[in-house]
Amino acid sequence: MTGTGQGAQPNPYALQAEPIVPFAMAPKTNTLAIVSLVSSLVIGLVGIITGHLALGQIRARGEGGRGFALAGLVIGYISTAVFVILVALAVIFASALAAFLVTVGSNAGSSSSSSTSLPSGQLGAADFDGGYLEFGTGAVIIDEYIDPMCPFCAQFEQTNGALLLDGVERDFITLRLHSLTFLDSKSQGTNYSSRASAALTCQATLNPEQALDFLSALFANQPLEDTTGLSDAELIDLVPGAVSIADCVQNGEYQAWSRQNTEAALAGPIEGAEIEAVSGTPTVLVDGAQYRGSLTDQSEFSDFVASAF
Repeated sequence: MTGTGQGAQPNPYALQAEPIVPFAMAPKTNTLAIVSLVSSLVIGLVGIITGHLALGQIRARGEGGRGFALAGLVIGYISTAVFVILVALAVIFASALAAFLVTVGSNAGSSSSSSTSLPSGQLGAADFDGGYLEFGTGAVIIDEYIDPMCPFCAQFEQTNGALLLDGVERDFITLRLHSLTFLDSKSQGTNYSSRASAALTCQATLNPEQALDFLSALFANQPLEDTTGLSDAELIDLVPGAVSIADCVQNGEYQAWSRQNTEAALAGPIEGAEIEAVSGTPTVLVDGAQYRGSLTDQSEFSDFVASAF
């Protein structure tokens, strides 16, 4: 039977097409975010820099990897902080170690100096037990504390050296010369004051008659402070006298004795003196009384000495 004219009825068994839904694409992971995480495990600062760059790119591009970037930042900041702390601790430790080694070295040097056999008795013009070089036999005793690098000592020597030499030669005075080492630190590590004082002692033991001439030559050729001073060879070249002091100077004889005399002068007491100890150079005592006048006025110093007769 044909249709009645009514529309055809849908077939309930016919398949109906489903609407097409596009695939949901995951956002691309930002490359710098991965770099930040990886590098933070090795170099924290790199992780921090790349982490901040990654976050900026992720916001601008809508990319993924924000968690990687944040993890890189956290790890980077922590590792950088740990590194800074470790460096600070290393610096503190290195400073402490250096101070310890300097102390040990200083103590070792002091022990070495104290254990060195120092000379005793008398030899030439050197009175090793008294701690000075002695010239003349006069009744008035003049103690002169000098440092070979002291410019004021040079002024005093240039003004009064000839006067003192005349007093020694005429037996008016006994000159006791204390050559000290205050200014070793002013010779750029060469310990010029110790070397020059020791050279003067070498001369006093081997050529005592020319020792004061050598003292005058030392001050006439005095190096400036904060220079290396004269070399051993230059010191030896200044020496008058028949006996060479080269071996004595080159072997460093009497340097420890000169330093010991310096320590004794600083610590005191000074027997028979109106001062307890020496605090600088030049210090001149006439029968124990300290000369406090001009270093460049010979008349003033001469009068002071004359008052002791």
